Amino acid sequence: MRTPNVILRGAWFHETLGGPTARNFAPHDRVGGTEHGLEVKGISYVIGEVPADVVRRDLRAIREDLHCTTVMLMATDPRRQAEAAQHALDAGLDVYIRPYLPDRPRAAILEHLAVVAAAAEELRALHPGRVTLMVGSEFSLTSPGMVPGPRLFIRLQVLLRWRRVFDRRITRKLNALLAAALATARRGFHGPITYAAAFWEHVDWSGFDLVGVNLYRFGSDPAAYARRLRALVRDAGKPVVITEFGCGAHRGADRRGPGSFRIVNWFTDPPRVRDGHVRDEHTQAAYLTELIDLYAAHGVHGCFVFTFAMRDFPHHADPRHDLDMAGFGVVKVPPADRSRWEPKEAFDAVALRYRTTG
Repeated sequence: MRTPNVILRGAWFHETLGGPTARNFAPHDRVGGTEHGLEVKGISYVIGEVPADVVRRDLRAIREDLHCTTVMLMATDPRRQAEAAQHALDAGLDVYIRPYLPDRPRAAILEHLAVVAAAAEELRALHPGRVTLMVGSEFSLTSPGMVPGPRLFIRLQVLLRWRRVFDRRITRKLNALLAAALATARRGFHGPITYAAAFWEHVDWSGFDLVGVNLYRFGSDPAAYARRLRALVRDAGKPVVITEFGCGAHRGADRRGPGSFRIVNWFTDPPRVRDGHVRDEHTQAAYLTELIDLYAAHGVHGCFVFTFAMRDFPHHADPRHDLDMAGFGVVKVPPADRSRWEPKEAFDAVALRYRTTG
């Protein structure tokens, strides 16, 4: 059995249970202006095992061809993450540094964050105003102890079935972990700090510099998404950054949103796209265009397309094995050499919007 890339950890949840929740916001000075368009035009980049020369090439394309101002670097290895951040800064990109350490106890998470924060501070000192630190993402799912289950996949199943049973426990333990993470980050890093919250998490944002939410659109009522976005920006009291949004490249992916990867049967070897699904890059391009325009029109400080490349979801000429149509990358990678890529329609759509949106 092969399962989807771990980076999709919360996608079923976003699709199944609804929109974002935020509360307990405290007034705070804005980090940059948001009244006249997007301050942060970004995309996420998963470092993983990508060779350093490929990372440098990709970051140049993100700056020069996608017209991003900022890249979110997602990694478990602090050294490789810091090296990639330096390459991004050299290429003219601001950076959000997002550590990822799933299925580890609180002490390990904080120890890892301290190392990441120290490295981020070295970069910030050399490049003032260009480095933002994230303490993590969706801790209620990625970190054990808030809901039963030793592994992320098991906790996901528990949350899908009994989330409301654990809602108060999640909120209490999440904010305790976030308070400890924020204190750890502040000791080592002296720039802006945020967190990528899942929609079901009730976060106390009072100590953070920006509100960060993974906010996917799905379903048949786009107006409901716009209402949730307006409420989020209205109630935040500080700049709002959409830390994840995106969909796949097939017909109907705009309605599936974060559940786009579910068109694949992951229990076959190799995985197969289920019958009846048709590749359609325009669907993904239109989805991203609409949401970038929506964010710019509603005072969002910044946004990060999810994601540049999904190398575990290669493109294949045979539609039964074309995992790329279920993935979220704006580029497609061939199965034979996953260091290579070609731009999809979504790449050009994002580039146009970021080039022309204030």
